[in-house]
Amino acid sequence: MKRKKNYPLMNPKVDFAFKEIMLDEQALKGFLGSVLKVNPEQIKEIIYKNPNMPKVHKEDKLSILDVRIMIEVDPSSEKKHLLKEIDIEMQVSYLSTWGNRSIYYVAKMLTDQRGIDKKYSNIKKAIGIDVLDFTYMKETKRFHTVYHVSEDVEHLKLSDIIEWHLIELPKIPKKSDGTELYQWVKFFSARTPKEFAMIVQGNPYLEAALKRLEVISQDEKKRLEYTARQKAIFDHESYIEDSYNRGYANGEANGIEKGRAEGEAKGRAEGRAEERAILTKKLKAQGMTDEQINALFS
Repeated sequence: MKRKKNYPLMNPKVDFAFKEIMLDEQALKGFLGSVLKVNPEQIKEIIYKNPNMPKVHKEDKLSILDVRIMIEVDPSSEKKHLLKEIDIEMQVSYLSTWGNRSIYYVAKMLTDQRGIDKKYSNIKKAIGIDVLDFTYMKETKRFHTVYHVSEDVEHLKLSDIIEWHLIELPKIPKKSDGTELYQWVKFFSARTPKEFAMIVQGNPYLEAALKRLEVISQDEKKRLEYTARQKAIFDHESYIEDSYNRGYANGEANGIEKGRAEGEAKGRAEGRAEERAILTKKLKAQGMTDEQINALFS
C-alpha cells in the first residue's frame, strides 16, 4: 500500500489558508473576540455571507475579500448594534491605497444592506478587520489600531455604525502585551509545528485554528489551491520588483545622460567666463576702461 504523503503546514498568512481557518466557527469566534474585545462565548450566531466575494477593482488581483460574516452578540452583554456585518481580510502584498480600499468595502457593506424598513436605526454596524503583512501606518508602532468617523478637533465620534481595525503583523513586539490578539498575531507568523504548538497551548480557539490548519494542509485538493495562490503572490511580487528595478535603471540612465549634458554645458560656460576674465585683465593692462571692454564683448 502506498504511504500517504505528510505535507508541511500551510502558511496562515497566505489568504487561502487564512480564509479556511476563519471558516471554522470556533477559531473565528476566538479571533473576533480578541479583535473586538468581547467574550467569544457571547457571539451566539455566525452567518457566513459571500466567503469568496468577487473583486471590483484591478488592484484586487491578490486581495480576495476572504470572509464576510454577520454575527449576533448575546443581548445580555448590553452592547449596542447586536447585529454586525464584518469583513475580515488577510493581505500580504503592499498596496499604497489600502486605506481607500478598506473604506470603500466597509462603506459598501452599509449601502448593500436591505430590509432596514426605512429606519436608519435598523442599520447593522459594519466593521472591517484587515490583517496586513506589511507596515501601512508608519506614524505609530502599535500593531493594532482602530478607526471611526470622528470630529477633527475634539475627536467626537459622529457615529459608531462604521469601524476599521488594522492589524500589522511586522509590528508585533517580541514581548507579549498580555492580549489574546497578540497570541493570534504570533499564530499567523508561526512557521514550525513546535512554534504553533507552543502558541496555541491552553487556548481552545487557537487550538481549533491549528486543528483546521492541520486538516487543510493534508487535503490534496486544497493543497493545489494553496500552491496556486502562493505562486500568484510570488509572481505578483516578482513583477513589482522587476518593474521597480527597470524603472530605477531607466531613471539612473536618464539621470547620467542629463548630468553629462548639464556638466558639458556648465563646463563650456565656465570656460568662456575664465577666458573673458583673462582677456579683461590683459585689456585693462593696456589702458582700456571697463566701458570699452564691455562694448567689445556685447
